[in-house]
Amino acid sequence: MHTFGIRFTAIVFMSLAFSSFSRAQLQAQAAQLAIMPLPAQYRLENGQLPIDQAFSVKLSSPRDAYLDLAVARFLRDLSRQTGMTLQNASPGPGSGTAILIIRAEAKSKPMPELGEDESYRLKIAAGGAELSAPNTLGVLRGLQTFLQLVQPMQSGFAVPAVTIEDKPRFPWRGLMIDVARHFMPMEVIKRNLDGLAAVKLNVFHWHLSDNQGFRVESKEFPKLQERGSDGRYYTQQQVREVIAYAQERGIRVVPEFDIPGHSTAWFVGYPELASGPGPYQIERQWGVFDPAMDPTNDDVYKFLDKFIGEMARLFPDRYFHIGGDEVNGKQWDANPKIQEWMRAHGMKTNEQLQTYFTNRVQKIVEKHGKTMVGWDEILNPDSPKSVVIQSWRGQKSLADAARQGYRGLLSTGYYVDLNWPAAQHYAADPLGDGAADLTPEQKQRVLGGEACMWAEYVSPENIDSRIWPRTAAIAERLWSPQNVTDVDSMYARMEKESARLDFLGLTQHTNYGAMLRRIADGGEIDRLKVLADVVEPVKDYDREKLAKTPAVQSTPLNRLIDAARPESDTARRFGHMVDALVAGKADDRTRSEMRSLLAAWQENRAALQPMIAQSFLLAEDAQLSQNLSALGAAGLAAMDYLQSGRPSPESWRTQQLAEIAGAKQPNAQLLLVVAGQVEKLVQATAAR
Repeated sequence: MHTFGIRFTAIVFMSLAFSSFSRAQLQAQAAQLAIMPLPAQYRLENGQLPIDQAFSVKLSSPRDAYLDLAVARFLRDLSRQTGMTLQNASPGPGSGTAILIIRAEAKSKPMPELGEDESYRLKIAAGGAELSAPNTLGVLRGLQTFLQLVQPMQSGFAVPAVTIEDKPRFPWRGLMIDVARHFMPMEVIKRNLDGLAAVKLNVFHWHLSDNQGFRVESKEFPKLQERGSDGRYYTQQQVREVIAYAQERGIRVVPEFDIPGHSTAWFVGYPELASGPGPYQIERQWGVFDPAMDPTNDDVYKFLDKFIGEMARLFPDRYFHIGGDEVNGKQWDANPKIQEWMRAHGMKTNEQLQTYFTNRVQKIVEKHGKTMVGWDEILNPDSPKSVVIQSWRGQKSLADAARQGYRGLLSTGYYVDLNWPAAQHYAADPLGDGAADLTPEQKQRVLGGEACMWAEYVSPENIDSRIWPRTAAIAERLWSPQNVTDVDSMYARMEKESARLDFLGLTQHTNYGAMLRRIADGGEIDRLKVLADVVEPVKDYDREKLAKTPAVQSTPLNRLIDAARPESDTARRFGHMVDALVAGKADDRTRSEMRSLLAAWQENRAALQPMIAQSFLLAEDAQLSQNLSALGAAGLAAMDYLQSGRPSPESWRTQQLAEIAGAKQPNAQLLLVVAGQVEKLVQATAAR
């Protein structure tokens, strides 16, 4: 077994070294290590390792094309990150003089597998660094940590001296991207795979069919993509390209074809699969629709046998997702043939009928060498224990499955399309809440979780901003120890990781400015950005509820709500400043920054009025701008009262709080998220 250059018994050393640090010391070290996810164990040493153009890598391992690709990619990313052309841009063999020596004890498997060892050990000192792992997959994870450590110092780029022993908490850490509702081109998929690798996520769950589109070429049943995709689908060669791209980054690709519901796009080409007569067309709106496959028709299973067999050959991963969610049963209820069949087979409920369908499909999936995955609804007592349950209903549902002997994944709390703040996602734990009291054996059945990017309101232009950087917080929850919960540390490290993702081609920052320029008709965006930086899209499913007209698949996603970030960094920082001021802990610099922000907000209505008059894309946001100006004025007045030490008149507070209450309401499907913080300022001016 390989160890670092200075040999030691790793487990004993690390347990002694890390136990000697207090929680406060570890938090201080975490603040210095901009690593996300935070490693399982680490110890910051004295000194740093310079990173200059002479940086080199040596491999002290058996030759492995997979490892060679990983190191070449690492060097390319290091060059991008530092802006330096490296003189030794390819790894060399042997263990001679080098800045970074890499040892992989064995090759990884041809394709990543669930439960494969991802651990690594990284030791960095002033004279060099060593990275060792049981296999190439662990090296991949360690190289990402090394890249995160690179930072500009006073004398140049460097990495801090540190000793890290790291491994993931859960073996299944994924991101689901829905490409059915809005199709995502290959470049979107690839750059997000780079993002997954950067934060050590290891599963790309590809939601490939739904009511609004069927997105993969089938040679057995070509009318699936010919009639169900509007021409927007992936060829089988493109699928292989994505799988190879993911494999090189240590990421598994799990396909999902949603059945028996969420399947209207199947029926456009093959209406005989459905429970109703049709005709069918691709759904253009969002929601749960009636069409569902006919569980009583044997020809449906013959079709699925051929289709699943074809897709099983295309997708090498062991796991195959069949959806199984949100079947409302209306077509089944309305079909006399299905009702007669149910009576003949002693079935009284649609749940029983779906169980029959799921069990038959599971046998087909198993026949083709795959393990079936599905959403909560597929769970039934007759399912074999190999089935994996993905829970959108919560930890209790996940725990119930574990108690019954089933493996499961958590997605509740990780729906990034709901525009929640990172802290809210960070608080969701696969073994928290309803799963906290599982036995050790039952906890082993909780495999991890997946962030979910449902695509009703995303386009290739803004999808990255909906996934990143908040998904990095979910990645940390699934990788790092359960007691890693410091929210302030998480935000500080997430901000740095978000900036690093820019070098990988993610567009959460670059497309923000581009979308604002479109709204501003190509003009200067600073005034618009003042407003855009303090609004967030409404949360959960309120966008649909507040829409004046229902959105459809072709609705342009080019308004301020589409450009605005799910979480306002400006509002979060302003909230910290308000808390400090109210607590009497704000320094002069904080007060000055607060006044600058409030003054810019106060001026926003006048500053934006000419732009609002010219841009139809901005017209709906006029009230938001007016409300922001009122908030700025109220906040400045509140600061004056607080600085003077005099309480504000009750009549003034009453008037301001009434206006603030109005500003807190959604407008143009956006939330002015600084309203609550200005409210806190105004309330603080009351006599104490």
